[in-house]
Amino acid sequence: MMRSNEIRERLKDIDDFLLDHYKATHQEKKRDWRTYEQQLSHRVKTAIRELGPLIDEATGKITVSRELGRPPQLSIKQKLTLLLMKELFDRSNRSMASMLAAFSLLSEIDVSYKTLERLYSDPEVEIALFNLHVLILRKRGVSVSDAAGDGTGYSLSVAQHYGTEAAKRKDKAKKNPESGGKKFVFSFKLLDLETWLYVAYGIGFRSEKQAFDNAMQMLKKVDVSLKSIRLDRYYSCQRYVESFGMTKVYVIPKKNATLNGSWEWKRTMFDFVDNTIPYLEEYYQRNNSEAGFSADKRWFGWKVDQRRDDRIEVAIACGNLWHNLFNMYR
Repeated sequence: MMRSNEIRERLKDIDDFLLDHYKATHQEKKRDWRTYEQQLSHRVKTAIRELGPLIDEATGKITVSRELGRPPQLSIKQKLTLLLMKELFDRSNRSMASMLAAFSLLSEIDVSYKTLERLYSDPEVEIALFNLHVLILRKRGVSVSDAAGDGTGYSLSVAQHYGTEAAKRKDKAKKNPESGGKKFVFSFKLLDLETWLYVAYGIGFRSEKQAFDNAMQMLKKVDVSLKSIRLDRYYSCQRYVESFGMTKVYVIPKKNATLNGSWEWKRTMFDFVDNTIPYLEEYYQRNNSEAGFSADKRWFGWKVDQRRDDRIEVAIACGNLWHNLFNMYR
């Protein structure tokens, strides 16, 4: 019969030699940068080429009833395309509006920076973004997912870099200070390990936990079920494991972990103690989430320029959508 002290003994084994053994026997292959750049270029070009038809399909069934006011200057398709392109180019509203003056020779779109700014709080754009997200998942056949879940942060000021601050504050970096205003916005994302698509994501202004809760709410709306999930130690407590029901959960327990709790928690701890090496092999696929965050921030930056909460959420959602578009043809 297994006892709680066996969990702590296994954790000591991991610290002492199992983790070194795992890393020594699972060396990562060196990346062929020439092949990688060719594949990346192909994915990006394909994503941009297919973007128009995907937006047509995502916005085609959206109907808006307006009784008063002037008709909108842009169609829903134009709004969504403009917003996505602005985030891809990582330009300010004024800079993008100036660029559009030149692009208008080809696109016949010429709007002010204020029009661009309002796109971030346009409900039609939010609906179209969600439709496009679901459409990509369906086209890749993502209905059941082996996932990795992790959180990251985006700075709201050039004076604060989330990666640097997280290294200093460790778990304290997962929450904004109680006073002094927001320094970061937190984002929790569920990554499908087979396709590298984000299945669901959430934004939190107070803490990463708030972002996690919002991601779980989004997961219910996209009609994707989780077969398994890998989470870091911040989520390695009973209530998080229990919240996933029959989903297989991979976490490294905390040092004071016990067997007390539900059968979901007990099954996870039994597997951790009895099948440690296979368990770690599954758990450390969570590193794919960190690799995805790193790639996203190289593309779209580590800072969010928007100030209103709703516009910050839309800006991060655009980056997540580009991530899925680039990996849709992986």
